[in-house]
Amino acid sequence: MKPVKTTLWDMAEHINTKEDVIGILEAALEENDTEFLFRVIGDIARSKGMAQIAKELNLARESLYRSLSQDGNPSFNTVVKVLNNLGFQLSIKQKIPA
Repeated sequence: MKPVKTTLWDMAEHINTKEDVIGILEAALEENDTEFLFRVIGDIARSKGMAQIAKELNLARESLYRSLSQDGNPSFNTVVKVLNNLGFQLSIKQKIPA
């Protein structure tokens, strides 16, 4: 049997619309996992151009990559700035009891 060639799946390559971003962010928030949320925001930022976002936010590109990586720990300020740059804002809604 021939070996199967695989490639790594990159979420950033599949984010094309604002609706994609909203759906991905909502799903990530439902997981209640901040590390996962930061990675998702990083994927969204990469899909839109991490270097440009870093430049517009006056941050070092490498620092922004690192803070939004799997092992990153961005400040709340950084998260809000990135989301704002992408055209989004955080809001709060009451959790529906199970």
